[in-house]
Amino acid sequence: MTKSWSEMIPKPKKNRYRLLIYIALILIYVWAFAGIPYSGIKETAGQVSKSILAGLFSPDWGYVYLPDGEDLLRGLLDTLAISILGTFISTIICIPFAFWSAVNMSRGKVISGSGKILLSLIRTFPEVVMAILFIKAVGPGSFAGVLALGLHSVGMLGKLFADEVENIDNGPLEALMAVGASRLQILWFAVIPQVLPGFLSYTLYRFELNLRSATILGIIGAGGIGTPLIFALSTRNWDRVGIILLGIIVMITTIDLISGTLRKKLV
Repeated sequence: MTKSWSEMIPKPKKNRYRLLIYIALILIYVWAFAGIPYSGIKETAGQVSKSILAGLFSPDWGYVYLPDGEDLLRGLLDTLAISILGTFISTIICIPFAFWSAVNMSRGKVISGSGKILLSLIRTFPEVVMAILFIKAVGPGSFAGVLALGLHSVGMLGKLFADEVENIDNGPLEALMAVGASRLQILWFAVIPQVLPGFLSYTLYRFELNLRSATILGIIGAGGIGTPLIFALSTRNWDRVGIILLGIIVMITTIDLISGTLRKKLV
């Protein structure tokens, strides 16, 4: 008697330690929440919450455009410019680091390993920490935000670019080497055509992340829409907070849709 397909397929083994893992996770959560100090809810919590919700659902539409001062559109454009410049700078700088870190492009694992270590050190520091350092060096403003995003993105993009270079097909490289092509010709005709779509896709993805980060950097004085947002929060101008958050949502959603469409066509 022949067995059916369902009987022939091996059943997955049950994990004997699943219950212990669940118990350990529960104990970790209990321990974590037990260490949170709780002093009770303030008496003004309800009133403040109502004010915040009222401001969010009734935004200050007059702040969208102000002819004689800073407004929502200028803040959003500033944030967009910071993210674009930061992404552009990091993309140009990280390309040599990517080829340095790629194993198949270096003369030995020691050389490629040193490049990977350097990229890891660069991306260790968050954008906020780098922005604070650059604010102390060049002063508050958009320039500090561009430098912070540009330097931090070198570490992230460099790693992704290096992985893309390591995954290329060696067939075109060997064919050009067989006919006596130079190293520059091999790079130009065999390597770059393979890695360029991946490089562009990773750059667009990093641009999406930088756009979100640029909105946060303004809170610490690195330019962008975050600066008027923190001012509105400090003065409890919830109508202004509502229109700023609405503008951020619209801008990021639009950029994500455009970037996602372009990345689907590239990959």
